[in-house]
Amino acid sequence: MLEREDSHMSVRLNHTIVWCRDKGRSAAFLTEILGLPPAEPFGPFLVVEADNDVSLDFHDVAGDIASQHYAFLIDEDDFDSIFGRITDRGLRHWADPGLSQPGQINRRDGGRGVYFEDLDGHLLEVLTRPYGSGS
Repeated sequence: MLEREDSHMSVRLNHTIVWCRDKGRSAAFLTEILGLPPAEPFGPFLVVEADNDVSLDFHDVAGDIASQHYAFLIDEDDFDSIFGRITDRGLRHWADPGLSQPGQINRRDGGRGVYFEDLDGHLLEVLTRPYGSGS
C-alpha cells in the first residue's frame, strides 16, 4: 500500500472537464437546473462553480462524447426546487443509475436522490445525503 510522505497533505477535487457539443447551452442547462450563477469564461472553457470550490469546466468537442456521471450533494429545500425544475421541463428521471426505475426518486440513507440526463447524455444526479451515511 502506498503511504503519503506528508500525513498533513490533503487531496481535494478542484475541477473536471465536461465535454459537450455546445458549452454555452450545456453550462446554461446545468446552472439553470441547479440554480447556480451563470458560467464564466476561462480560456476555451465555460466554468460552472459549485459551492465547495469545485468547478465543472465545459469544453466543446467534435465526435462522440462518452457519457460521464456527475453527482451533486444538495440540501432538502434545494431538492424540492431542483426536482421541480426537472419535472417542469419534462426531463426524464430515474431513481437509480441503471435507469430501471423511471419517473421515481430514491430515498437512500434517509435522504432523496434522482438521476437525469443533460443535453449531451451525461448522467446527472442530485442527492440530499451521501450514500452510506445512514439515517
